[in-house]
Amino acid sequence: MRTQGPSSWFRRDWLLGLILILFVILAYTPVWKAGFVWDDETILTANPCIVGPLGLKEIWSTPAADICPLTLTTFWAEHALLGLNPLPYHLVDVLLHGLGAILLWRVLRSLRVQGAWLGAALWALNPVTVESVAWITEMKNTESALFFLLSILFFVRWLTAKGRAGGGWSYALNSLFAVLAMAAKSSTVILPVVLCLCAWWIEGRWHWRNVVRTVPLFLMAIAASALSLWTQGLQLATVTDDRWVRTWPERLAAGDAVWFYLGKLLWPHPLSANYPRWQIDAGQWVSYLPLLAVIVTLSIFWLRSRSGGAGSRACFFAFAYFVVGLLPILGLIDTYIFRYSFVFDHFQYLAAIGPLALAGACLVVLSNTLIPKRPWLQSALCAGLLLIVGMASWRRTWVYESADAFWADTLAKNPDSWMAHNNLGIALFGKGQLDDAVAQYQRTLEINPNYAETHNNLGMALFQKGQLDDAVARYQKALKINPNYVEAHNNLGVTLVQKGQLDDAVAHYEKALRINPNYAQAHYDLGNALFEKGQLDEAVVHYHKAIEINPSYPEAHNNLGNVLVQKGHLDEAIAQFQEAVEIKPNYPEARNNLGSALVQKGQLDSAIMQFREVLRLKPDFSPAQDTLHKVQALVQQHGEQLKVTPPHSK
Repeated sequence: MRTQGPSSWFRRDWLLGLILILFVILAYTPVWKAGFVWDDETILTANPCIVGPLGLKEIWSTPAADICPLTLTTFWAEHALLGLNPLPYHLVDVLLHGLGAILLWRVLRSLRVQGAWLGAALWALNPVTVESVAWITEMKNTESALFFLLSILFFVRWLTAKGRAGGGWSYALNSLFAVLAMAAKSSTVILPVVLCLCAWWIEGRWHWRNVVRTVPLFLMAIAASALSLWTQGLQLATVTDDRWVRTWPERLAAGDAVWFYLGKLLWPHPLSANYPRWQIDAGQWVSYLPLLAVIVTLSIFWLRSRSGGAGSRACFFAFAYFVVGLLPILGLIDTYIFRYSFVFDHFQYLAAIGPLALAGACLVVLSNTLIPKRPWLQSALCAGLLLIVGMASWRRTWVYESADAFWADTLAKNPDSWMAHNNLGIALFGKGQLDDAVAQYQRTLEINPNYAETHNNLGMALFQKGQLDDAVARYQKALKINPNYVEAHNNLGVTLVQKGQLDDAVAHYEKALRINPNYAQAHYDLGNALFEKGQLDEAVVHYHKAIEINPSYPEAHNNLGNVLVQKGHLDEAIAQFQEAVEIKPNYPEARNNLGSALVQKGQLDSAIMQFREVLRLKPDFSPAQDTLHKVQALVQQHGEQLKVTPPHSK
């Protein structure tokens, strides 16, 4: 019988790897049209550490690190290279997921798990993982998983080296990738326990020496956990509604989540971005039955595994890994996101590996038993299963096409999600659908009357509708709930300016800046109010501060230019207008102001070019029309005096 040589195996592995990557790419083709959703704004598009004046230093040395400083660093680099087009971010996320699937296949093979490739493919294509791959913010899952799996792979290589050359390098790489995994997302602190499970699986028994070998990783895990608890504690400190505070007995009754996640893996329908937040009655003994069931199941698998049965060992290994993978997010430690729900699909991205790898192994064993020696039929059935699973993921990915589609889908599954109603309102507000946005905000407040963010958002919508008194009432309600709500102070100031109450507005802007001195919007708005009050020098200070915090702030550059014109500093004003136009070429007000300033400098040809561009952008912009006609007449008359239209702010 002729055997395959090493080169044949090499080619076969490359082919299987390419097929796995191809499956992932095909399943996630809808990301080509996907946008930013949910807290992509907070994490990426409006994060001052990424798009603003802060940067790598703050990412690694302040609470801005949150639970994922390495992922934020990756976003920082992507933004520097690619800007804020969502497509490249989505493509990177899909690529990381595909590479993670290949690594999982290699890890399972190194652990000698049957059906390693099928297990990896089931994980890569399961619809539950879509939330981690199609939602840009959750790149912390795909990036941390890559390093997590690399760490396991090199640990297994080191464990099986048995003194052969290269063992030391494998251990060093295992440690390095462990550090990177925990820096990408702190929930990977489970890694040392997972490595101990892998050692038990390989050696067939527990050895204390394996625990000792992972001591450095346990120390890393403690440090990463401390960072996570610190940042989460700061977030929880902002929650003013004590309805979300849970007692320790309520936290211990966390077994429901384990069975919820396992059920979603076995039957991933329906999937939602925000599942209903179930109630836990810690005074009822039945609340602890799910946790008891987890303990009993683990105990049964453990006792049966000691008898030596391969199937029992595999069940214990898979279920123990699953439970360990869920430990950071079962609710024992309170986190900010639990105010919305106790379960999220992206929470089980890593944990899902255990049950799905076991499912792949079981399917291979079953097919070898029922249809032995029929590899083509086995391959066809495997392909059919993956096609069904992949199509389900493909359909789920379309939900991430836009924010309003994302939240509409969520509300179809969870109509009482106050968070989804609020966020759908934000999406509709951004599209100019004010009445629809107001309806969503009002529904949010019917469900959760103490949600300060929605009172603020409703105030913004009412302001846009011209209902200033109602807007003021909403901002004041938001501030009653959360007196340190910076955005509400600032928005109230803007509304008071419109009502002519400049002194009251200035007081709220100053309050906002006492809470957050680096809030560029408040510096800009305070500059506008001071400009209107005639306090030009003070206005200049705040415009400069806004630009210092956010150099790419065209409105601040434009209005600073307006103040400088009033102060007679024409050259400096022209520089500011030019900066505003460079940042935002389609900015008719800044171009008009630049043209007017150029007229005063006598640069009439350049001024005419600016006015023509203004009218191309905004044909009905009468100040530019009037001034252009006067300048053209002036050019024809060679030297007649011209009184220029005053500058325009926006």
